[in-house]
Amino acid sequence: MRSHHQSPRNRQQGEQRKPEYLAINPMGKVPALKHGEAIITEQVAIYIYLADLYPDAGLAPKIGDSLRGPYLRWMAFYGSSFEPAVVDRSQKREPAPQAMSPYGDFDTMFKTLTDQLAKGPYLLGDKFTALDVLWGTALTWITMYQLVPAEPVIQAYIDRVNARPAVAWAKAKDAELAAAQGS
Repeated sequence: MRSHHQSPRNRQQGEQRKPEYLAINPMGKVPALKHGEAIITEQVAIYIYLADLYPDAGLAPKIGDSLRGPYLRWMAFYGSSFEPAVVDRSQKREPAPQAMSPYGDFDTMFKTLTDQLAKGPYLLGDKFTALDVLWGTALTWITMYQLVPAEPVIQAYIDRVNARPAVAWAKAKDAELAAAQGS
């Protein structure tokens, strides 16, 4: 049986900036995961950790599987290319010179993503993985706030991910938590 304890932080009230949480993650970022004595922060690290912790769920290619490299590539691409590009664009910041930018330029980064999604139905083709939980969630929010172009391939991917029963269950749990916090 898998069990966990959830300790939500109300970000609107700045609870992730209080000393007890900063002792867990000095950056004040959520989420954070404690498993045994290990504390894991950064959402990409949490996705990788949990997918590897529960291999029977089939959410990560095993080491040695030919999809493991692409899986890790797209996990890293999220935090090292996609997020910085979207933040720069949303903040109307001039990107660093292409030779020094972590993502090159927004258009190339975005085309790289949409080209991969077009191979679908999921980022690794037919196999749904933790990548799709990460990217499906992120793209749902990012398109809601119109931070990336509304490409049909993006919306079709979001729709496929959000149609999965486990995603619907998780969204219902999030709504319950938000209601309990008065958000």
